[in-house]
Amino acid sequence: MAGNGIPPFRADHVGSLLRPAALMEARDKQGQGEITAEELRAVEDEHIRAAVTLQEEIGLEAITDGEFRRQMFHMDFLKELEGAEVKSAMPVKFHNEEGEKEFAPPRLVVEGRLRRTHGIQTEDFKFLRSVTSKMPKVCIPSPPTMHFRGGRAAVSEEAYPEIEEFFDDLARVYREEIAELGRLGLTYLQLDEVNLAYLCDPALRQRAKDIGEDPETLPHTYAKLINESVRDRPEGMTVAMHLCRGNYRSSWVSEGGYGPVAETLFNAIDMDAYFLEYDSPRAGDFSPLRFVPKGKKVVLGLVTSKKPDLEEKDELKRRIDEAAGYVPMEDLALSPQCGFASTAEGNELSVDAQRAKLELVVEVAREVWG
Repeated sequence: MAGNGIPPFRADHVGSLLRPAALMEARDKQGQGEITAEELRAVEDEHIRAAVTLQEEIGLEAITDGEFRRQMFHMDFLKELEGAEVKSAMPVKFHNEEGEKEFAPPRLVVEGRLRRTHGIQTEDFKFLRSVTSKMPKVCIPSPPTMHFRGGRAAVSEEAYPEIEEFFDDLARVYREEIAELGRLGLTYLQLDEVNLAYLCDPALRQRAKDIGEDPETLPHTYAKLINESVRDRPEGMTVAMHLCRGNYRSSWVSEGGYGPVAETLFNAIDMDAYFLEYDSPRAGDFSPLRFVPKGKKVVLGLVTSKKPDLEEKDELKRRIDEAAGYVPMEDLALSPQCGFASTAEGNELSVDAQRAKLELVVEVAREVWG
């Protein structure tokens, strides 16, 4: 369902899958010292094999490990960088139709010069590659995630008297990781980016001001950082970006269409493709897609991963046609709007509902694009 087998595929997905109960139990046991890290990894291997089989049976061409080795989509990657320290939790208000949920994930601060002392996703990719005949996709947090929540105050002035030096080092460690993944054969990389989507929400733009940052200049700062991070990607590696408004137990953080960042997002950032959340009115309309240059791919996240109810095929096709008024049909694809488990707790739907959602994406893509 994709031209020449080049991602993103007409039917694609963001990456994370609901964690099996046995995997969650094994992680708890390892945290309590009842099993070793090696024993936990063996359990992860078993469930990743099953997740790969699930994706292949459904008909997906891009295969992930479901992020089964992670507790959170970003922390498990970023905390592996030397110089980054995990600190006490910082409460965040998530929203849903019933009200609010407060979630307090641990936060990162930068207390020393950033260095990559070992491969972070490399062993995980090698395993994933060994258990699928399709195209393995690796998802990592976008580099601005290291900066946005704390701003300058979360970066040691002793380690980094000038903030530009911090951005330079952060981009360098990303280049090193991406280069090694490329040497191992990775051809499909996804950056999970929440910060630019958050800057579409007036309340979060104000929060950026409150911590001393300028929401008008941050998109340009982050565009430069992302470009420097991916600038040396190997020829033949597709790099996509997923824009996320927060995803915790079927709740979200931010609201607002892509208008405030669209021109920078689509034109100043060197991405091959964008996975965009369009599953609810909170995401705004398709008009910001007018800034997408010809040849860049847009994966429409029209199928929600937050609720079990299945979307109507005709409505999905209508919305694809509407988006095609801004981006040529050959440059469009379909996916869920986000992963099913950006944190280990997962969204509030069943494994059967998750499968039905992914099957729906594949079926509609086949009917629309052949």
